[in-house]
Amino acid sequence: MYTLKSLREKLLLEWTYNTNAIEGNTLTMNETKVVLEGITVGGKTMREHLEVINHRDAISYVEELVQKKESLSEWQIKNLHRLVLKGIDDQHAGVYRTEQVFIAGAKHTPPAHYLIQEQMEQMLKWYHQKGITLHPVTRGAMLHAIFVGIHPFVDGNGRTSRLLLNLELMKDGFPPVIIKVENRLAYYESLDKAHTTDDYQDFIALVEREVEDSLDLYISAIQ
Repeated sequence: MYTLKSLREKLLLEWTYNTNAIEGNTLTMNETKVVLEGITVGGKTMREHLEVINHRDAISYVEELVQKKESLSEWQIKNLHRLVLKGIDDQHAGVYRTEQVFIAGAKHTPPAHYLIQEQMEQMLKWYHQKGITLHPVTRGAMLHAIFVGIHPFVDGNGRTSRLLLNLELMKDGFPPVIIKVENRLAYYESLDKAHTTDDYQDFIALVEREVEDSLDLYISAIQ
């Protein structure tokens, strides 16, 4: 039986483990837990340790934004990214890329770097005009997909997009949703479909399934 405090810790651990594992971090769930407790794991890189600590700090920032009920802004997004890459790549942390990037295995090519500022502004305009009228799960999923399609940073876009997804959900009282590493293929394929065909349904459905899992966990803890 979980208390809400231990349930929160379980979700934050699983969120941190899965979001980093999707990006290739080799720390196991138990090793991630140990790192969150302040212990280093032998044979693992400094970067892998920092990815865990940074993600924990980024979650704290998300929780702060939820408490303050602040409206989404470009400044918040850059702050989130700054936390994700702190000590890993300080030069690019919170700074839009100045080069072309390609996503391995994807048909979609992100926009040229000189279009990023404009596309990020368009994304925020969409969010404040249309996004705000959508169901929080749909809004969070679309925000995640649009953001990652722009791929505004050299590195850390995936983690930042999943933080943005949960920021939207948590604002509306949902528990954090965990995109599980074992669903990585379906996750990437549905994102690529959204970017190449403008059809977000598969991606929204994938997020909805993960939301149900998190809600089930919460409900079983409360009963």
